[in-house]
Amino acid sequence: TYSLCPDALAAKLEDAERKGRLPKVVVPVHFAGQSCDMSRIHALSARYGFRVIEDAAHALGGRYHDAPVGGCRHADITVFSFHPVKSITSGEGGAVLTGDPELYRRVCALRSHGIERDRKLWSSRDEGGWYYEQTDLGYNYRMTDIQAALGLSQLGKLDDFVMERRHLAARYDRLLTDLPLVPPIRHEPDDSARHLYPVRLHGGADARRRAYDALRRAGIATQVHYIPVHRQPYYRARGFRKGDFPVAESYYDGALSLPLFPGLTEVQQDHVVATLGAAL
Repeated sequence: TYSLCPDALAAKLEDAERKGRLPKVVVPVHFAGQSCDMSRIHALSARYGFRVIEDAAHALGGRYHDAPVGGCRHADITVFSFHPVKSITSGEGGAVLTGDPELYRRVCALRSHGIERDRKLWSSRDEGGWYYEQTDLGYNYRMTDIQAALGLSQLGKLDDFVMERRHLAARYDRLLTDLPLVPPIRHEPDDSARHLYPVRLHGGADARRRAYDALRRAGIATQVHYIPVHRQPYYRARGFRKGDFPVAESYYDGALSLPLFPGLTEVQQDHVVATLGAAL
């Protein structure tokens, strides 16, 4: 699934425990809409004492063990994105979900300048109806009412959007059978939100460049998700080098995401597959 491997995480945690460098937080990313194995990651959090924040930016509308992603059964916090290319959008922004009342209180305060309006939590007496206290150095992360209205209008369509994405992904699976590539791993039942349809081309970086350029010339928008972050200049300047994360680099070399969105027609999908096949 190209997501966090619980076995690899367990080995890293065992090594970190020996060195006295256990993490405070682990952030599993539900890449392309498919949930990580959260029950195993949660068990490791209990064993090693770290908190879990699910990066579910790709997974809104997905399910894990027959429950919606975001229920926080196996995480302290789940984060969703409402960017325009996600399952639903509010124009920008996102949501933080948690079942922990104290974390909820802190997130609410931090999104609005660190302001606390619950008088039971104030350090000083109430000076009047205007009074509040700033308990943290927070931010202005409040969503506007207009954005919220847009998001709510789309929320009721989420299940239909995800079902359409799954239908299109299953159709790609069938159409791409004879091409030299590896399709996304498909689970049964298909509980992924199917945010992306990333394939791995057998020819690696050269094949990816040919396919990308051919699709673009044909007017087909495609993308690569993602360039390994340790290869970016910011991290190279901090000592990371090519070869530090060979699995991520091997995946990246042949990765290409094909168009997948509600409203994509079967005729358009056939054109994508034909153009890709000709390039390979």
